[in-house]
Amino acid sequence: MADKKTNNKKSTQNANIAVNRQATHEYHIEERFEAGLVLEGWEVKSLRDGKIQLKESYVVLKRGEAWLSRAHISPLLSASTHVNPDAIRNKKLLLNRHEINKLIGAVERKGYTIIPLSMYWKNGRAKIEIGLAKGKQLHDKRAASKDRDWQREKGRIMKHA
Repeated sequence: MADKKTNNKKSTQNANIAVNRQATHEYHIEERFEAGLVLEGWEVKSLRDGKIQLKESYVVLKRGEAWLSRAHISPLLSASTHVNPDAIRNKKLLLNRHEINKLIGAVERKGYTIIPLSMYWKNGRAKIEIGLAKGKQLHDKRAASKDRDWQREKGRIMKHA
């Protein structure tokens, strides 16, 4: 008998949906958390098409729950007629009670903010990586830019040597 090979692995090369690149420029990321999302069907379809923008979004803590605010998910043109899509509705984040308590303590006492860093697929489910962050001052941003430029220049020098 001939051996049949089955490839049941799903491709993980396109696991990222969106990345908030501006977050690392604007904030010092202290700690990262992975959270699930409560989404509607049309939102999942739009995510599969990559139609999300995390640039101006943030996480709000209300009544012991975490909510993703101002994340813009563009509805597809082929959306159903009985669904009324709201592109910037608040989406509930699924976190453990311990993680939520830690976030509440940091935001209320220490002056941190919570921002989304990236969104990706994990085992067929949409996950979002959020970060406990503190805002950078202008001189911090300049120093980070200077370090990044120096690392790039150092790489070029080492390549030619």
